[in-house]
Amino acid sequence: MVGGSKAVSPLVPALVLAVALTACAAAEPTPPVAAPTATTTAAPPDPAAVGANELGLVPILMYHQIAPDPAGEYDQTPAEFRDELERLYREGYRPVTAAQYISGDLDLPAGTHPVVLTFDDSTRSQLSFTDAGAVEPDSAAGILAEFGSRYPDFRPVATFYVNNEPFGGDPRALPWLLAHGHEIGAHTATHAHLASLDADGVQRELVQNVRAVTAAAPGTTVRTMALPLGIAPRDRALATAGSWDGTGYRFEAVMLVGANPAPSPFAAVDPAGVPRIRSGRGQVRFDSGYWLDTLAADPTQRYTADGDPTRVSFPRRLAAELAPRWSDRAFPY
Repeated sequence: MVGGSKAVSPLVPALVLAVALTACAAAEPTPPVAAPTATTTAAPPDPAAVGANELGLVPILMYHQIAPDPAGEYDQTPAEFRDELERLYREGYRPVTAAQYISGDLDLPAGTHPVVLTFDDSTRSQLSFTDAGAVEPDSAAGILAEFGSRYPDFRPVATFYVNNEPFGGDPRALPWLLAHGHEIGAHTATHAHLASLDADGVQRELVQNVRAVTAAAPGTTVRTMALPLGIAPRDRALATAGSWDGTGYRFEAVMLVGANPAPSPFAAVDPAGVPRIRSGRGQVRFDSGYWLDTLAADPTQRYTADGDPTRVSFPRRLAAELAPRWSDRAFPY
């Protein structure tokens, strides 16, 4: 399953001294006394001390091209993307994948905040390779990898929503992403306008996309998808599950092209329509800069981890917001 929080001091473990008993040579040897096993038990972090709120908002950022000369309003230069990563790190955000978010698999240090980085359309600006076989340093994947090497506590993972023949059809791309902890999600075979297709066409687009991913990266489970252009099929249920030509698909989350942070996975999130924040060059209303400013101005709104992945901590006044299926992990304070 990003900042200025106060750290929780761990308890100092007790040290157990073993004393070996010996007898004089003339006496019968005395059996040695077994030393107790030393144990170290760290107390769970105090949720109140770090302002934990695991029912708070989660920014899911949507990127397109990372290019020196951005053409679209959702694009950034490499320098702008690096600056945004620096801000996220400075404000205590730590990346998780879309699949980890929707499943509540959020094992984060106390006082930090989850952020989901998503990339649509699988362009070469997001991942490409040099002639020597290394990842291009100014591609999105290259920038993330370098950033993670400088900040080891910033796990440099993202979710890449791919079409067929992703990243210029380079066969190295999808295996490289998986080997580096990224998630590969569906984005239809041809970047289709799903509302213009009949039910068979919608399912064909998604099945062919899933087949292409699993052929390029055997053993992959495609767990989430992003709607091309943010447009759902006329039968919205087909964005989540369906089948075509004997192959089925089922996604745990469907990503929108929205303009606001997502709910906590432990609150009232709709897996069939998860909002994302557009990140570009400041040309879009309610973009990433707007929402990061908003969450920084009122930190009580955002998801703040308690450091214990086995529980869901939140101020007691928010108890009604907890989704019932997580009640066995509730830790109000």
